Amino acid sequence: MRSLSRQSAWEDAAAVLPETLFQGLLQIGRERLGQLEELRLRRGFPMTALLPGGEIETTGPRVGEEELRQVVENATQASAHTALDRVRQGFVTLRGGHRVGMCGTVARRDGQIITLREISSLSIRVARCVEGPARPLLPELMEDGTFLSTLILAPPGAGKTTLLRDFIRGLSDGDAGPPRRVGVVDERGEIAALCQGEPQFYVGRHTDVMDGCSKAEGLSMLIRGMNPQVAAVDEITDPADAAAIMSAAGCGVALVATAHGAGAGDLERRASYRELLAARIFRRLVVLERRNGERTIRVEEMP
Repeated sequence: MRSLSRQSAWEDAAAVLPETLFQGLLQIGRERLGQLEELRLRRGFPMTALLPGGEIETTGPRVGEEELRQVVENATQASAHTALDRVRQGFVTLRGGHRVGMCGTVARRDGQIITLREISSLSIRVARCVEGPARPLLPELMEDGTFLSTLILAPPGAGKTTLLRDFIRGLSDGDAGPPRRVGVVDERGEIAALCQGEPQFYVGRHTDVMDGCSKAEGLSMLIRGMNPQVAAVDEITDPADAAAIMSAAGCGVALVATAHGAGAGDLERRASYRELLAARIFRRLVVLERRNGERTIRVEEMP
């Protein structure tokens, strides 16, 4: 495993690769790799790189059990056998906020997933801290100087977390009026990416982060202990997340969150979101789309 002290985000993420795969990746060219979004390692096939124009094969050996094992060990700084007991949610987060997603054979005990016995494929997602895209949107999310609770909606890989991070920074640093106290529940370590208590991504001067806990636990602790004016969470995925959001809103906290989807119609078809929509928890919807490799952003009023 190479040093994680490189300046480039893609190099930090790719540092977990075995040398043979890393050298194959370099054949794409460093300029193009500056736009790298994900690496995909599937057993029996060449590694692929996801760029804005699509997914392309890299040169180098076909991915086998040994390459997958090495990536897992590098990502977790543990033996593959030990590491698999730590990936019940299907991913691990790297220093810098990069994420390694995993697929394989699931082992269960008493109906619960306890580990992945074998790995069949990996996805290394490159995280980047981009400042600025939220700034022109924030005025559309305000009403009489008050931030309106906002849901960021987009398909996977469209940049929801990056935009959420910049909303947090902008609200915390006062891009739209006075700075606000922002409490972040960073359940998977992707928003602020705390390392030894220090955020790896800049999330603002007035931001407090709870890392490694569920949304319900984190929101409860933040509201009781830190008195946030805005609370932020990434990826509402199930009824427990929705219930935590409802509870926080009942305490008078504005919210900014993300969810997978293509528009308000998608939300209305999912049971996890219907109660949130009915209660009008969110007043604004920010929709990210990707067409022909280009990202677009629009702000809508929630129905």
